[in-house]
Order: sequence, then structure tokens, then C-alpha cells
Amino acid sequence: MIEIVRTNAENTDFQHLVSELDELTCQRDGADHDFYFQFNGIESLRHVLVAYEAGVPLACGAIKPHGERAMEVKRMYVRAAARGRGIATELLRGLEHWARELGRERCVLETGVRYPEAIALYRKNDYQPIPNYDQYENVATSRCFGKAL
Repeated sequence: MIEIVRTNAENTDFQHLVSELDELTCQRDGADHDFYFQFNGIESLRHVLVAYEAGVPLACGAIKPHGERAMEVKRMYVRAAARGRGIATELLRGLEHWARELGRERCVLETGVRYPEAIALYRKNDYQPIPNYDQYENVATSRCFGKAL
């Protein structure tokens, strides 16, 4: 049974999962990694979910404020051995629920063209393409999505 725990960036399991995610993104993003990495610090993340099975951390995700009405989905990751079981969708729904509890009306996120499985996840969960925002505005390899809550 999957247990999803609300926590923050001080959670060491979250930190370890993010380290694995950073290794993956470094490989996939190649020369673009440094650009993206600068926007993925976790120090200020106060709304983090970690998914566990039998006490073992399998996946994570977080949200952070984006303007007055939205939360930005950050640091979504599922360990390879746990993929294909719907855990990412559970996490995403949990993050959306938390965003609504916080009075937010929308979630936004950025992913990249090198992550077709992430794009498929977001589209499956009713996220629609939106114009690239903020630092991603003129980045050809970025894809931004949004969803009204």
C-alpha cells in the first residue's frame, strides 16, 4: 500500500529522491542542465509530498507559490522500479488538493521536450499547454502546462 506523507524540503527522503532526479536530469539535459538546475533548488519548498511503500521512499513532488493565484508543481520524480503503478498521478492529485486547500485556483509547471513521459502524465491529468512563463519564456526545449483547480 502506498502512503503519501506531507512534509517539506528538510525531509531527508525527499532530499535523496531529488538527488536521484538531479542525476537523471543531468544525463538527459546534457549541456542545458546548468540552465535548468538553477531554477530547481529545494531550500524554499514548504509543500512536499513523499510516497512510501513499506517505509521505503518511492516518489516525490512539491508545489510552491506562483503569483497570487497559482502553485507551481516542482520536483516530480518516481524511482524507476516504481514507475507504471499510478504513483505519479496520486502525487499530482495530492499536490492539487493541497494547492486548493491553500486557496489557489491553478497549478502550473514546466517540463522539457526530453521528458515525453512527464508530458504524457500531465496531459493525462488534464494539464493544458500554456505559453512558457518567466525564465522559460524563450526556451525552445521547455514546455509549460497549466490546470484550473
